[in-house]
Amino acid sequence: MPTKRVTLISGNWKMNHNHFEAIQCIQKLGYLLKDTLKEHGQALEVTVHPPFTDIRSVQTSLESDNIRIGLGAQNCNAEPKGAFTGEVSAPMLAKLNVQYVIVGHSERRELFGETDEVVNAKVKAVLASAMTPILCVGETLAERDAGETGSKVAGQVLAGLDGVTAEQVASMVVAYEPIWAIGTGKVATSDEAQQVCGDHVRAVLAEKFGTEVAQAVRIQYGGSVKADNIAELMAKPDIDGALVGGASLDPDDFAALVQGAVGS
Repeated sequence: MPTKRVTLISGNWKMNHNHFEAIQCIQKLGYLLKDTLKEHGQALEVTVHPPFTDIRSVQTSLESDNIRIGLGAQNCNAEPKGAFTGEVSAPMLAKLNVQYVIVGHSERRELFGETDEVVNAKVKAVLASAMTPILCVGETLAERDAGETGSKVAGQVLAGLDGVTAEQVASMVVAYEPIWAIGTGKVATSDEAQQVCGDHVRAVLAEKFGTEVAQAVRIQYGGSVKADNIAELMAKPDIDGALVGGASLDPDDFAALVQGAVGS
């Protein structure tokens, strides 16, 4: 029987919403999802990942209104402090009660030149501050067309977790985000997503860290996920949630997506 893992739906706001808009968004989202979160209890987690300028405002709203939505960040620096103008460290995020940090998103890799080594250092920094990394992996369209999806994804998984203990890995989240599907409207079919999540993420984790650890890791799919395709994706045994971009910016759209993911 497949392992039952907690569903995790994460909204990555990217560079959208000033802090006034963020407060309005999270308050409406909390209202729309109140019954869904109550109904599904500990079997469902929802997180939002605002820009750094919004995090304190969102934290205050979540805590003052007792909204059961987790607070996340989109990135962090691997160093705990220092002369790194414009950067934000993991310990700073932890002090704001951030629970999850996205690490190695394809936009960070492709636009800002983050290497596997940089991503690995950030994974370790997030873990050292007692937060959960969401490690992003995924291939380009050229790599997909060349039949290199498996090697690319497996390589990113192993490189991102180099030097991380099995116990730490078991608590983590891996997000498979095919780069060709991010913001394009194109979506991997549910069978394609399942094959990568099962064969090139979970199976690779099992080989490296053992079956028990691999079964504990939650794997999200990301890439043009919307309310009308989430249920089919979530029906697959190795897809435990979604990392959502554009559809998370509107509370109505995101709430419908979350509800679609859990069938409510």
